[in-house]
Amino acid sequence: MHRSIPLLSCLFLSAFAALAQAQPAQPLTLDRIMDDPDWIGPPVEQAWWSWDGRQAYYLLKRDGSGIRDIHVQDIAGGASQVVDGASRAGIDAAQPVLDPQRTRMAFVRNGDVFVRDLRNGALTQLTRTEATESSPRWSTDGALVWRSGHDWFRWSATDRAFTHAASPQAQDDPAAAPKPDLLRDEQLRLVETLRLERERREAQRTRETELRRADPTRAPAPVYLGKDVEIAATALSPDGRWLAVATERKSDDRGQGGKMPKYVTESGYEEFEDVRTRVGRNLPRAQSFWLVDMRDGSRRELSVAGLPGVGQDPLAALRKAAGKDALKGPRALRLEDPGAGMLWSADSRHLALMLHAVDNKDRWLATLRPEEATLQSRHRLTDPAWINWSFNEFGWMPDQRTLWFVSEESGYAHLYAVEAAGGRTRALTSGRWEVTQPALSPDGTRFLFTCNRSRPGDYELCAVPAAGGEVAELTDLGGVEDFVASPDGARVLLRHSSSYLPPQLAVIDAGGGNLRTLTDTRKPEYRAIDFLQPETVQVPSRHGAGTIWGKYYGPATMEPGRKYPVVLFVHGAGYLQNVSDRYPNYFREQMFHNLLVQRGYIVLDLDYRASEGYGRDWRTAIYRQMGHPELEDYLDGIEWLVEHRQADRDRVGIYGGSYGGFMSFMALFREPGTFKAGAALRPVTDWSQYNHTYTANILNTPDIDPEAYRKSSPIEYAEGLQDHLLIAHGMIDDNVFYRDSVVLAQRLIELRKDKWEMASYPMERHGYVHADSWYDQYRRILELFERALK
Repeated sequence: MHRSIPLLSCLFLSAFAALAQAQPAQPLTLDRIMDDPDWIGPPVEQAWWSWDGRQAYYLLKRDGSGIRDIHVQDIAGGASQVVDGASRAGIDAAQPVLDPQRTRMAFVRNGDVFVRDLRNGALTQLTRTEATESSPRWSTDGALVWRSGHDWFRWSATDRAFTHAASPQAQDDPAAAPKPDLLRDEQLRLVETLRLERERREAQRTRETELRRADPTRAPAPVYLGKDVEIAATALSPDGRWLAVATERKSDDRGQGGKMPKYVTESGYEEFEDVRTRVGRNLPRAQSFWLVDMRDGSRRELSVAGLPGVGQDPLAALRKAAGKDALKGPRALRLEDPGAGMLWSADSRHLALMLHAVDNKDRWLATLRPEEATLQSRHRLTDPAWINWSFNEFGWMPDQRTLWFVSEESGYAHLYAVEAAGGRTRALTSGRWEVTQPALSPDGTRFLFTCNRSRPGDYELCAVPAAGGEVAELTDLGGVEDFVASPDGARVLLRHSSSYLPPQLAVIDAGGGNLRTLTDTRKPEYRAIDFLQPETVQVPSRHGAGTIWGKYYGPATMEPGRKYPVVLFVHGAGYLQNVSDRYPNYFREQMFHNLLVQRGYIVLDLDYRASEGYGRDWRTAIYRQMGHPELEDYLDGIEWLVEHRQADRDRVGIYGGSYGGFMSFMALFREPGTFKAGAALRPVTDWSQYNHTYTANILNTPDIDPEAYRKSSPIEYAEGLQDHLLIAHGMIDDNVFYRDSVVLAQRLIELRKDKWEMASYPMERHGYVHADSWYDQYRRILELFERALK
């Protein structure tokens, strides 16, 4: 596919492409690779515009510190400066929201709300509190609403009036009539003074209510929702009249939480940290949805019974097999996102809600008109496996009658539009690729988003008209991380990266021309290294999966007749993409792969089934069978290496962390002899010990689907171990508990297995932060491969 490339873009790309076939100028050392990444240079972490589009702000981490400084860069060029002290008071902030007329923007900085007038640059600070304000949203008449906790406030740009607009309380209404009680009635009958005091109190409350309703300068009365509920989310209509509320019942039945010991402490004593409960033992609670009329405090519950499919139990067969009854009535639902799951149109005529079933099989986009308070489904996404936890963005078009949203309905994440009042859903994009990070342009005429149309790992800035049409790729960088349009829509800031280039800042015209890179934060030492560029390869699946994309690391020239030992790398998280043109999460591991090639190995890193970026079918291939399709993909990777890269099938090792550690177990336990060595870092050994949010999507819950947990847990296959194994785990890991590795170690002891070892890191959590631990762990991995594969 041909795409026009601006000249400056070509020059920029050629500078990095020149490194593609180069070998390291000097051997990398393990000590340097695993050192604190400050030696590399800080990535640009977040970027945003000044109000006038003349400057860009961005965050950089300080060397030797966790502090992030704000830097400012003139778009026209020149050196950047650190914004500090009193100068921070006048800057803009990330994620501003424009009013419908595009004359003002509101943002939250340091927890306070500010408004910038885009006509003259005047800055108005609306709040100055210790509380944290959030969720600013404009109305069509120029008013701004925002929340602090679940309290809502409103400010008018016209008359500068400021009001406390809504105060929902999880308490019983003190003015409500008490529950019937014979003893109370008798006391009021017998003791006249008690009766008179009660009448006076009730009269005072009635008078107070009348004054609040009659006096427009008074704040509305609190909304009492009952002491037996917790408030999960609120959303005030921009006109201030309607308050949408999501509540859930209070419950002490949250399952037994864990206690994680900490041995290396400042106190010198052992300490214990409370950690999460296990999957299936802390089921998400159903939420109820309410609409409150702030004029009189009256409220109505929004029924979900009319949503299509809400009364069907997709797990009925599994429940029956487990001796349980199918669910009856509407399933338990929750907001998809407590912070953004309810969204009013700017004219306050419609409310949109994104709801999902707690069984993870359905998601609905529903709307209502507040006068009717009846939920109407506008889109239902259903999946026999599970609904993706991503691709749930939605919002209002400028006409305030049309909703846009992202859905995997076609098998890939794409943009759609539907009328709030009902009607046909229109696909705005389509194809075997995914829309990510969609955002309407400031003028509302088109969508900007990142896309991977050319191949799954090539991410560009793309655009499509708001009404749908031809998709245009505005960049040709391959590693676009994210973007933000200037307030006037004329230009776009990009964060972009590549294999050895941490995210940097660039600017491009809205139409796609005049790309200019603004930053290069790499340190001279790192910049001078000629790294081995990974080769993007396509491994054919022998198991019907199509193409498995991978990164291959090997010598520029293979020695004729030589067979090379193999190291396979497995990325973590399961649903993560590592075979892309972006700077990898595993930047240390990538340098380690350079070192392995220097030592005579070849390395293959695969986006196995379950990885991000490849559509719904690829993601859900592991449903109820984690570790099985992925292992097939790695076995296919070995065959490809043997056929195309002179690999020695008798000298294959594998390693990875978290999900990669889990997969290293599955490889050694389920394919003994195929993998001569493996390193399982911070690994899951038993999925029934992991959390609910992640695991219940893929394996349901242990009480109704025990077979899925048995099939997917490495500890069930430990008897198959016959090759060399290293287990490494942080002892204060609050994600995958250290206990996972301890229990597996006991299992291996009982099975009298040999050739395995375990390394423990007392001061590391799931993501290691200390260079000494990184070095020690990878020293052991390297020694393992040198010992077992050479």
